[in-house]
Amino acid sequence: MRAVDLAVFADVLAGRSVALAARLAQTRDRIRQAAIERAARRELEPAVVARLEGLGVLDAYDARELRREAEALEHDLAALGSLQAWVEGRLFEEREEREERPAA
Repeated sequence: MRAVDLAVFADVLAGRSVALAARLAQTRDRIRQAAIERAARRELEPAVVARLEGLGVLDAYDARELRREAEALEHDLAALGSLQAWVEGRLFEEREEREERPAA
């Protein structure tokens, strides 16, 4: 494998990792928001809740589904991290080999 190819792939993986991490953070935010909204729904008058739903202020998040999504994203991120570590290891080896070769 060429070092340049490994480096490009490492950059692609880093971008994907950042995107997955952002999705995970957003999902965790939605989980926290769902808990707040559940509490608000319990304590506010039904007419107020209906009006807030109509405004799009209160959403109908399925907390269990959001937790499953977060767990899947965590596993995806871990798998991606493993691949990144493997690519970085190969990149390091390639660079070491290149430095050990005599100059032509």
